[in-house]
Amino acid sequence: MALRITVDVFSGRPNPAIELEGPEADEALERLRPVRRLREDDRGLPPEPTLGYRGLIIEQIGDQSVEEFPPTFRLVGSDLFGPGLAHRAADEGFEDFVISSIGSSRQLDLEEGFFDQLRVEVERFQDIRWRLTWPPFIPLPWLRRCPCGPIYEPAWWNVPARQPHNNCYNYATNYRTDTFAQPGLASGAMYASLSCTDVLAAAVRDELVDSPNADNSCPSEGHLVALVVAPGWDFHWYRKGRNGAWTHKPGGTPVTNVDNAGAAIFDPRAADRGPYTDFCTFMVVMHGHIKIA
Repeated sequence: MALRITVDVFSGRPNPAIELEGPEADEALERLRPVRRLREDDRGLPPEPTLGYRGLIIEQIGDQSVEEFPPTFRLVGSDLFGPGLAHRAADEGFEDFVISSIGSSRQLDLEEGFFDQLRVEVERFQDIRWRLTWPPFIPLPWLRRCPCGPIYEPAWWNVPARQPHNNCYNYATNYRTDTFAQPGLASGAMYASLSCTDVLAAAVRDELVDSPNADNSCPSEGHLVALVVAPGWDFHWYRKGRNGAWTHKPGGTPVTNVDNAGAAIFDPRAADRGPYTDFCTFMVVMHGHIKIA
């Protein structure tokens, strides 16, 4: 019996994960045992996707599994979500234990300050969970259309074969790799730090065109994307679609057309971006020119 527990917090970088085996895995599942079904007055399924922390993804891996749980499910606070699962966990402090620097995540080799920043993101997400379900986005007729922009087609991206394996960079460039693509990796020189300067330079090596003066305007060729950074933490990308609105894909979660406040995105500079406080630049993706990995 083995479990993989992924801290779902990044959009561009691969999320940190730990694996538990034998007695440790058995103990974790006992602590996660569903004790009662969530009621209407409970918080219910958290709004997703959002930028920042989104809970723990728990996968049963290996040959043996416990039938009480689906193969993959999510823990948010003390609540369990998955196929046939919308329950309160037996141990309401399990999430806090995993994400603490002395808990199960002690296995992770992460940069200094990671756990302090993670705690901030957990608290941010607790606030987001109280928000109402977001209404569907309807493009306003006055938006200037972008003839070369990609079509917003979340149904294509949000399927098991593609969704968990392609990140914000894949989506923004409209380039499926199934590798959680990293700026600069295809050219053999990935970014050296999580800063606007380094991630931008890496994207240029992938043949994206830096366009700082684009000012949210559609290019005559290719399509417009935007780079933002949570300094020292992660990067994120948006893309401007054919209808003139912006959409994005936070990490391995579904594609969305709203920001962290549930609002339509008409300009990523003004969007609620959670921890991604640094707006770096606009860039242009020339179709057929780029290569990412």
